Amino acid sequence: MSKVKIRTASLAEVPALLAFWARSAEGVSITDDVDGVTRLLVRDPDALLVAEAPDGAIVGTVVAGYDGWRCHLYRLAVDPDLRRRGIASALLDAAHGRFVAFGGRRADAMVLDRNELAQHAWREAGYEAQERWSRWVRPLD
Repeated sequence: MSKVKIRTASLAEVPALLAFWARSAEGVSITDDVDGVTRLLVRDPDALLVAEAPDGAIVGTVVAGYDGWRCHLYRLAVDPDLRRRGIASALLDAAHGRFVAFGGRRADAMVLDRNELAQHAWREAGYEAQERWSRWVRPLD
């Protein structure tokens, strides 16, 4: 694939991003809807990074969230037909740059236990699973 451009997402792209995740990402979250993604972009307009093909198509994403203390990565996704071409690496490089600019010292990623393809990609990017931790969640009413 030709060089992709890494940029931030816009509010107008929220429906396209959700459609992209439906075909390119494993699993869904309670916040994977127009309202959830819109709130992310309103709160932190630079958090959602997009890999854009020369024709303008979204071919990859990552959410690089920083809460003032920790650096969190979510929704690393690449078009299934374009994987293993450096798109995820370019997205992670941009995310890591964002974190370093904030003074971040460590990034973490949410990865489904059953998603072996994603686990391989994260290992290749230098990440390792922390077996001693479990994620505890509770939906907020």
